[in-house]
Amino acid sequence: MSTTVESGRLEHEQQTKVTGMPAPADPAPLGLAGFALTTFLLSAKNAGWTHGTDAWLGYAFAYGGLVQLLAGMWEFRNRNVFGATAFSTYGGFWIGLGLYVKLVAPTAQNGSQVSNDLAWILLAFLIFNSYMLLWSLWTNWAVFGVFLTLEVTELVLVIGNFNENSNAVKAGGVIGVITAAVAWYTSAAGVINGMVGRSLLPVGSPPAGNVGRAAPAVTPQPVPQR
Repeated sequence: MSTTVESGRLEHEQQTKVTGMPAPADPAPLGLAGFALTTFLLSAKNAGWTHGTDAWLGYAFAYGGLVQLLAGMWEFRNRNVFGATAFSTYGGFWIGLGLYVKLVAPTAQNGSQVSNDLAWILLAFLIFNSYMLLWSLWTNWAVFGVFLTLEVTELVLVIGNFNENSNAVKAGGVIGVITAAVAWYTSAAGVINGMVGRSLLPVGSPPAGNVGRAAPAVTPQPVPQR
């Protein structure tokens, strides 16, 4: 995901000098926006705030799923292994969850089976999120906040689904809305800071400090001769 504006600008200038072509735009704000919106819709349903159908489902395939997955692929182009891994994984999460709801859940014999399935799915992603939460200490406070609130959301939902506790699921939904808000803020900061070239919306420095943070590698490319 996004690091500081200064490091991104330096990388952009370095790549421009080496290749003779401008660096690609940062896909992180887009990936964060897709994650935030889909998380918000599902969390509002889990919290019991909505009274419609599964409004989140279509966006799990399109926005939180496909668009976030594309953001992850573009992060590979930016040589950002953290962002690529995070966005691609959670893009796959939303697509997989949507497929589960449409194809697998209807075959369950009762609601307990669905709750147990969801608990195991969320537990698997909680494991992934736990080490990404640790590595986010080397990004910035805003990104760390996204993974921290998501960690709590997934933990509460795992407990709620394993115990079929509707109150715990509702609590997980409320925390999920907070997660979405943090992700939206981080996305908004990435957009405006990238536009103006300075930290208009603060995202903070890396919580773990800059010690041991390697500069992104740039492979020299030949400049076409005219």
